[in-house]
Amino acid sequence: MAVESRVTQEEIKKEPEKPIDREKTCPLLLRVFTTNNGRHHRMDEFSRGNVPSSELQIYTWMDATLKELTSLVKEVYPDARKKGTHFSFAIVYPDPMRSGYRIKEIGSTISGRKGSDDSLTLQSQRFQIGDYLDIAITPPNRAPPPSGRMRPY
Repeated sequence: MAVESRVTQEEIKKEPEKPIDREKTCPLLLRVFTTNNGRHHRMDEFSRGNVPSSELQIYTWMDATLKELTSLVKEVYPDARKKGTHFSFAIVYPDPMRSGYRIKEIGSTISGRKGSDDSLTLQSQRFQIGDYLDIAITPPNRAPPPSGRMRPY
């Protein structure tokens, strides 16, 4: 009888995260861009040294969770504090092949509810210092756009 390994590539790639001592480790500057229409910014808004005007600068660490980042954004935007507000997170990073930027959706949180992506960290999603974070905020009275590649980027 043959035995087949069921280890996936994702399980092989996962390295245990090293805990970060926030008392001894200097925080990084996280440049966050938000929208309140439920959609992420278009990639052309990041071209030629330009960035969208909705910038929020946060000092944090690589072990910051999406839930932690959600609470920091809610401190700045009171409208986002409403229960049921949906936050969709994406990393915007330079693409050396096309001399532009690419976007990678990494997870979502909902204000006032626990979710499976709450504990995802920047480090676990391969965020690199210098990347941007794009957060699409959807008010509770509107359904978030479907995830997937339906956006024009």
